[in-house]
Amino acid sequence: MKRTELLLSAERQLINQSFTSGASTDKKKNFKRDRSPCSPSRVLHLRQIPSDVTEAEVISLGLPFGKVTNLLMLKGKSQAFLEMASEEAAVSMVNYYTPAVAQLRHQPVYIQYSNHRELKTDNLPNQARVQAALQAVNAMQSGNLALTADGELLPGQGSVLRVIVENLFYPVTLEVLYQVFSKFGSVLKIVTFTKNNQFQALLQYADPMNAFYAKMGLDGQNIYTACCTLRVDFSKLNSLKVKYNNDKSRDFTRFDLPSGNGQPPLEPSMPAAYGTQNVIFPPYVGATGYAPAMGFAQGAGLSVPALPGGLGSLAVTTPAVSGHMTTPGVTGVPGNSVLLVTNLNPEVITPDGLFILFGVYGDVHRVKIMFKKKENALVQMADANQAQLAINYLNGQRLYGRVLRTTFSKYQTVQLPCEGQQDQGLTKDYSNSPLHRFRKPGSKNFQNIFPPSATLHLANIPPSVTVDDLKNLFENVGSTVKAFRFLQKDCKMALIQLGCVEEALHALIELHNYDLGENHHLRVSFSRCTI
Repeated sequence: MKRTELLLSAERQLINQSFTSGASTDKKKNFKRDRSPCSPSRVLHLRQIPSDVTEAEVISLGLPFGKVTNLLMLKGKSQAFLEMASEEAAVSMVNYYTPAVAQLRHQPVYIQYSNHRELKTDNLPNQARVQAALQAVNAMQSGNLALTADGELLPGQGSVLRVIVENLFYPVTLEVLYQVFSKFGSVLKIVTFTKNNQFQALLQYADPMNAFYAKMGLDGQNIYTACCTLRVDFSKLNSLKVKYNNDKSRDFTRFDLPSGNGQPPLEPSMPAAYGTQNVIFPPYVGATGYAPAMGFAQGAGLSVPALPGGLGSLAVTTPAVSGHMTTPGVTGVPGNSVLLVTNLNPEVITPDGLFILFGVYGDVHRVKIMFKKKENALVQMADANQAQLAINYLNGQRLYGRVLRTTFSKYQTVQLPCEGQQDQGLTKDYSNSPLHRFRKPGSKNFQNIFPPSATLHLANIPPSVTVDDLKNLFENVGSTVKAFRFLQKDCKMALIQLGCVEEALHALIELHNYDLGENHHLRVSFSRCTI
């Protein structure tokens, strides 16, 4: 028997083993009952995919969890097999979609491990489209976002989108735009304005790939049924700088900005053609991340696929009171300052470690690691803006071999243990910690909030500490030092480049506030620079 026939036979056998025949009115219950007890595999079996779904849409389901390396579509059986680059990525995807059902084109899609350890599809027919979709995704992940159907680059695709809302039957607020567009990645800044009697906005993502997917998925869609149509295109701007946080503009990386009085004055550096206020051009600060896109029905109310750490699946059919949307199935409360952090490594994580890590993006007041399920923790930030910033930058990061999942908690505060109650030191109060980075109004730390990166900024280094001393210090906590450079002649600050972002997160937790002697404690933060 030929290799192709062998594989197809194996697929048929797997399908017959995995699912029973016969219709059912409760598909979700049947799915759980019929699930075969497969061990974790980097190949995932997807059931009930829509018949008209594209390869790119199926691939998009896996992107938030890691690289997708192969795909086998069985449209005749409404099924597909998705191969991830690692078993860990597949486990993260299954764990995420176990309590929350995935969706493609408004239809539930059920995901489980496959019996296969890899997909061998070299000789199968109709794989050209799959390979073309995978190549496009890989090119986008490496930074080559602008691709034509022939794989050629197009200019002008950056991280800033220009959004026009047509047929404005109901009000569209900045909060509405944030909820819609944040499903495709971390939204850093939004500026809204009116030009030529049209409501418009400029919106900046943390990563150009997020902007690319958002344009693909949202251009031409309706926020509400049959109205408020989005026209999305790339802006000529490279970045936005917002002066005020109010109902017209918002910088989600700067919770220290004033609200201002009305519309700020027009910046002279802003092109008049865009008619926007309060925007100038700072250096672009990038971040990494993945976001699924596509798969919306034209003319229907907008339904956005949920992301890990996002605000849930957004299905808007009628406008909500005061311009705020209701978000079905959301357990967290937008505006809450308490975060739920899941998929932690219970062998090594501590409250102090979470305090240091989340303290990069705000002042952490309390941390509670769950007593019975130490993979989960609650982190209470000083306010909701800091909590949102931590979600934007830390959700999806790898720490101690696991991919963090960070979202809003349903709790409004972290309760301390009662007097005499033992919790093994898993709950701590840091409200009065001297290590808060943002306790001083106007602190320079507000200007130096960057995404996690492999390059760390070191400060408060005493004169007696040498390059070798610092290299040895980082190597002793398991880091691979790629490069090092002092920034000043007096050697108080330096940059150190480690092997990967995960190493940098680990080193920051271990070495921030490390006692270097001479009453100097090392200050560690992420840098936007490279060496």
